[in-house]
Amino acid sequence: RADGLTLILPGIEGESLLNHDIVLGLVDAGVPGAIEIDDWTSGHPALGLWHLWDRRRHQRESRRIAERILRQHHEHPHAPIHLIGHSGGGAMVLLVLEQLPESVQVTTATLLNAAVSRSHDLSRALARLERGLWNFSAVGDWFFVTLGTLVCRSLDGVHTVCAGAWGFTPPPQSPGSWAGLHERPWNWRDVGRGHGGGHFGCTNRLFVSECVAPNLQPELEPNMQAFTS
Repeated sequence: RADGLTLILPGIEGESLLNHDIVLGLVDAGVPGAIEIDDWTSGHPALGLWHLWDRRRHQRESRRIAERILRQHHEHPHAPIHLIGHSGGGAMVLLVLEQLPESVQVTTATLLNAAVSRSHDLSRALARLERGLWNFSAVGDWFFVTLGTLVCRSLDGVHTVCAGAWGFTPPPQSPGSWAGLHERPWNWRDVGRGHGGGHFGCTNRLFVSECVAPNLQPELEPNMQAFTS
C-alpha cells in the first residue's frame, strides 16, 4: 500500500469472478501498489435487488470506504489511490467520493457500466479527483442498466436509463464544471478485447488491461478524450 491502493467495488452481486477478472487485468498491466476488492454488499448474491435499493447500506458503506481512504491517505500521503466500480459499484464510487472532505483527493475513479442516473450531479465527486473520472459505457447493455434500471431504478434511486449505457448528461447551465469527466463509449474494436458491448464485457481481463489500466498509470496519457461541451 505504500506504492498505492486500488479499490474495486463490485456490482450488486457482490464479490465474484467478474471482480477477480478486473484485478487480474490490472495486475497484467503492472498497476503498482495493492489491488483489493471491497465488497460493500451483504455477501449474498440472492439479495442483489435489495443491495440496489437499500439507501441506508449505501450511505453506511460509502462512509466506511471513505474512512478507509482517509486512513490510506494519512499513512501514505504520496501514494496514488484509485477507485473502480462496476454496475452498482460504479454508483457507489460516486457516493464514496462525495463522502470525502475537501482536503483529500483520490487520484482517479473509473466507472464500468455504472448503474447511476445520467443526470447525477458529479460536481462534488469530480472535485475530489486529481486526474478525473472515466466513465465506460455500452449502449448494448440494454438489459441491466437500460431496461432493468427503468423498471427497478438506479442505485441513486431514479427509474431511468443509466450512464453505464449512454453516458452522463452534463448540466446545460455550466457544462464546464464537469471538465474532469472522460467519457469512453464502447466501440467495435473492443470485441477483440473480449468486450462484446454488454454488461459484463467491461470486466474482461484483456479489456481491463488494455483500456482501463492505462488511465491509472502516471507515466501514460489517458487513452480517451475528456468531456467537452
